[in-house]
Amino acid sequence: MKKVTLGFAMCGSFCTFSKVIEQMKKLSEEYRIVPIMSNNAYTIDTRFGKAKDFVKEVEDITKEKVIHTIDGAEPLGPKEICDLLLIAPCTGNTLGKLSLGITDSPVTMAAKSHLRIKRPVLLSVATNDGLGASAQNIGKLLNTKYIYFVPMAQDDYVKKPNSLVSKFELIPKCVELVLKGQQPQPIFG
Repeated sequence: MKKVTLGFAMCGSFCTFSKVIEQMKKLSEEYRIVPIMSNNAYTIDTRFGKAKDFVKEVEDITKEKVIHTIDGAEPLGPKEICDLLLIAPCTGNTLGKLSLGITDSPVTMAAKSHLRIKRPVLLSVATNDGLGASAQNIGKLLNTKYIYFVPMAQDDYVKKPNSLVSKFELIPKCVELVLKGQQPQPIFG
């Protein structure tokens, strides 16, 4: 039996990388993982760590080279490489691009390439404006065929009243559900 392959795309919500990478480790025990990183995730050093260290950690976990170019991500769909594409963390910027069909990064190309062959994309949101400017993009994507969401909630409603962050610990269960064609419920909570 062929091992299920997950595309695991990371965007630049650097403060969530440690939580997301923890879920990547869990998923790697059961699935083959093809890692993808946005330009920012692949190159920017922040107070949360150096880009090269995150890249190395991801490559060590997955035993695969990170796809970090648009032309590297494009074949994912036509070659039917992944059974599911997980974008975690999925930033507000990426939500906007996905909702408008903008393909200008490895992550958005991976999603477009994956959706065109009617395979599922699971979004694990991390944005400070999920209940603000990004709300309309989330709404549009909630109604887009083959796109699913990891349940999300505010991370600090006092300091960041518009923020939405997925419950990253639910990623493995959500992957399992989406592979069966089921939407994880509830979306907000």
